[in-house]
Amino acid sequence: MSHTAHIPSHRKPRQRASKSALRAGVAGGVLSTIAVAGAAGPAQAEPVTQTIEMPTITSGLSTAVAASAQATQQVALDLETQAREDAAAESAAKKAKKAKAEAVRKAEAEKKAEAAAKSRAEAEAKERAERASRTAERTTLSAPSSSSSGNSASAPASSSAPSSSSNATGSAAAIVAFAKAQVGDAYVSGGTGPNAWDCSGLVQAAYRTVGIDLPRVSQSQSTAGTQVSLDNLQPGDILYWGGAGSAYHVAIYVGDGQFVGAQNSSTGTVQRSMDYDRPSGAVRVL
Repeated sequence: MSHTAHIPSHRKPRQRASKSALRAGVAGGVLSTIAVAGAAGPAQAEPVTQTIEMPTITSGLSTAVAASAQATQQVALDLETQAREDAAAESAAKKAKKAKAEAVRKAEAEKKAEAAAKSRAEAEAKERAERASRTAERTTLSAPSSSSSGNSASAPASSSAPSSSSNATGSAAAIVAFAKAQVGDAYVSGGTGPNAWDCSGLVQAAYRTVGIDLPRVSQSQSTAGTQVSLDNLQPGDILYWGGAGSAYHVAIYVGDGQFVGAQNSSTGTVQRSMDYDRPSGAVRVL
């Protein structure tokens, strides 16, 4: 490199004269103001020897915070008390509603019980009236037979034709009278009276009036006594349909070639000629 080459300077460029003058003026003004203030003050300033206590706000703030906490706690207690009162009121309302429903249910149950009791009383009264009517009818039917029992007892049974009902005496007459008194009653499977029967229930009830306890079902009733011919029947004999010991239907022979039986749900208890439905056999219990 040449000794005469230009080397750039690293110094900062000088500020402009206007900016320097402005800064000098500001500095001078400040110093002048400080000098004037110093001259206007007292020559000797006394040192401060008294300390002024500022009012403390710690105790007041603490009191306010405590009061606020107490108020908050009181509000919480009030809310809790109100909640308990509301819960108690709701529980009481539920209990009252439940008690009312229970009272209504009991009232309805008592009403139904009263209606059922009234219905039972009416049914019992009706049954007593029907029994009284049947008893009177039986007495009427058995009276002529009883008066002629001496002649009938000595008369031999006809071997060519079934005996007539007028020849029934004693227990046979009572059985026939009972059976006839049930004519018109309903047929109900398993029925044993007093107003509805099935075939074996009617036969059993008829014989029970004279103190004879027959088996309940037709199969057993068909073998409950001595087998007799259909041409040698007497009033009170049991007629059966089917085989002896396996009968599916039974009825009571009432004389004059007729029987009384609880036939079916369509006809009920009827009195019919043996020609209507010829039985398979007969059995004599008396």
